[in-house]
Amino acid sequence: MSLELDQDGHLVDYTVWNEQVAQELAQSLELELTPWHFEVLYAVRQFYTQFGHSPATRPLIKFLMKSVSPEIDNAMLQQKFNTGLVARHLSRLAGIPKPANCL
Repeated sequence: MSLELDQDGHLVDYTVWNEQVAQELAQSLELELTPWHFEVLYAVRQFYTQFGHSPATRPLIKFLMKSVSPEIDNAMLQQKFNTGLVARHLSRLAGIPKPANCL
């Protein structure tokens, strides 16, 4: 599968995203996505469609606590997604643009 990515590794067209695309993007983090990961990624996409922009870490965690599980916190996301850059990598895996405040 050939994906069109921008210079930051995010999908150019977020509408081509599906679970297979997400798994391909997750290979860079040496991550095998589970149903729990997909639940989080679908919520990240919901944030994007609801608010019209990619989430920064704090609003993302608040949103995930309401929509997925109240136990979600930054440390859990870092561990389960194998990254310290939570908002950046969750946005990338969810197929949406890089959050504006990320380097």
